[in-house]
Amino acid sequence: MLPKIRRAERSDCARMLELVNELAVYERAPDEVTVSMEHFMESGFGPNPVYWAFVAEVKDIVVGFALYYIRYSTWKGQRMYLEDILVTEAYRGKGIGALLMDALIQEAHQKEFKGITWQVLDWNEPAINFYKKYKVKFDGNRVIWGGIYSPYDGYFNGRWRDSNYDEVNKFEEINHKIKMTTQYSDGYVNTKYYHIGD
Repeated sequence: MLPKIRRAERSDCARMLELVNELAVYERAPDEVTVSMEHFMESGFGPNPVYWAFVAEVKDIVVGFALYYIRYSTWKGQRMYLEDILVTEAYRGKGIGALLMDALIQEAHQKEFKGITWQVLDWNEPAINFYKKYKVKFDGNRVIWGGIYSPYDGYFNGRWRDSNYDEVNKFEEINHKIKMTTQYSDGYVNTKYYHIGD
């Protein structure tokens, strides 16, 4: 049966929190989840929500979810921050994570967010391999940055602007677009395109 992807509702909170605890066990931090059910529900479905989510359902059972909130970049504006995307163990490897990610990308595009960012533990190879499908660049720390989707640029490689990396930017005008090529001191090259006037 094909999974159903839909927006999360208040009634999903208990199951979502079960999955959060499942993730905490997988990430070797089972005692770190201290949020109460009341707080979790109010934060997502109260009068002033601070997060939004999609769930994946199979036979009326929530088997995965993706939860995000809005972070603000003084350089770029509003961006989606992906806090969690997870699928319960029995349903992994069936494309459900990709369907949730597609829902997030569509949401980011519709709301005109300037990007999507997330982090992943560097030992979590299944998650890293999943994110690699979205043409991202990883930085090698214990917690590593995943990447960005921009409605203007499509998928592109990215990294944090880190003071440890010197960078040189080159700008070219090509077919009414600005091409920005960034060369970092460690050899990594990133290219972006901007429409003139954006």
